[in-house]
Amino acid sequence: MASSAKTNRKHLLLVGGGHAHVLVLEAFARDPEPGLAITLVSRNRLTPYSGMLPGHLTGAYTRDEIHIDLERLARAAGARLVLDEAIGFDSALRRARLKGGEALAYDILSVDIGITPDLSGIAGADEHALAVKPIGSLLEKWDRLAEKALAPDGPRRFAIVGGGAAGICLAFAVRAFFTKRVSDSIEVSLIAASEASGINAGMRRRIARALKRRGIALRAEDAALRIDRDGVMLASGQFVPADAVLVSTHAAPPPVLAATDWAKDESGFLAVGPTLQILNDAAVFAVGDCATMIAHPRPKAGVFAVRQGPVLARNLRRAVRGEALESYIPQRDHLLLIATGDGRAIGGRGRFLAFEGRLAWRLKDAIDRRFMRRFG
Repeated sequence: MASSAKTNRKHLLLVGGGHAHVLVLEAFARDPEPGLAITLVSRNRLTPYSGMLPGHLTGAYTRDEIHIDLERLARAAGARLVLDEAIGFDSALRRARLKGGEALAYDILSVDIGITPDLSGIAGADEHALAVKPIGSLLEKWDRLAEKALAPDGPRRFAIVGGGAAGICLAFAVRAFFTKRVSDSIEVSLIAASEASGINAGMRRRIARALKRRGIALRAEDAALRIDRDGVMLASGQFVPADAVLVSTHAAPPPVLAATDWAKDESGFLAVGPTLQILNDAAVFAVGDCATMIAHPRPKAGVFAVRQGPVLARNLRRAVRGEALESYIPQRDHLLLIATGDGRAIGGRGRFLAFEGRLAWRLKDAIDRRFMRRFG
């Protein structure tokens, strides 16, 4: 065990500042665990809440309003915050090696480090496109893109590759941002290779109508093959002219996981069971986009990380105490709300429920603001 013989305190190491770990810190701030030392490793002091990203891009929220201050949260939980990133793990010695040179021992480890963009399936994407994740990197690049676009001779044609909920939200957000700020004609195209999973037929019809109403060209059932400085070549042979391309499609596990001996799924994401422990190492938990629940796989979406958070917090506490852990089975469906950038939103759940309007936007805004108030 990595516990100090002098203090006999156990050490919980949280690697990554994702949504689930934010909720873990909140839980330990509310109810401290005697005899437990907690360390959080995060590259950044501020972590963005993905649910409010489209609203921020449209100007509905400030940068501060969509970020959680990990330093303040760690302080409230009595945790140490290390601004660094893990570059290696030794499961035999129970140590995490950091980029800055420090090696951190742990008794219990939890990994919540998200995903990395995988643009390898689209020729030219690495050079000519902007990946939507990680969000922190996107925000930095978005600021530069927006500055260029607002110039008199700036880019006026935008293409979003990816027809999932994230890509759809982004298309509406881009349209709203530039429509409010640029008098010249703005062209926005949404390229969707297939129908989005988790979006029922009623929502899809409403989304299609809203895209048309907002002047967004939908290229449905057509995949992006190549991206160059002039636009996107599609599988159909059509070419979509674009001055800027944003990609919200494929994702890959962070490279640091590849060298570990932890169980993984066929795509290289950490394989976890219903207790959120890695299948072959009971001392290690993994949550969020970097992990796959093998018995209950779900899309890589922030809503599932948020729901894992309270269960993870309880199981980490139980693991520290040597108690039996609880199982978590994620819901098959969840409330999905897509803001259309005009003070409205489209919502739905399951196979049949679908609705839209200004009340839907107010509902989404209320849910997101209530979540963020927990950490303010």
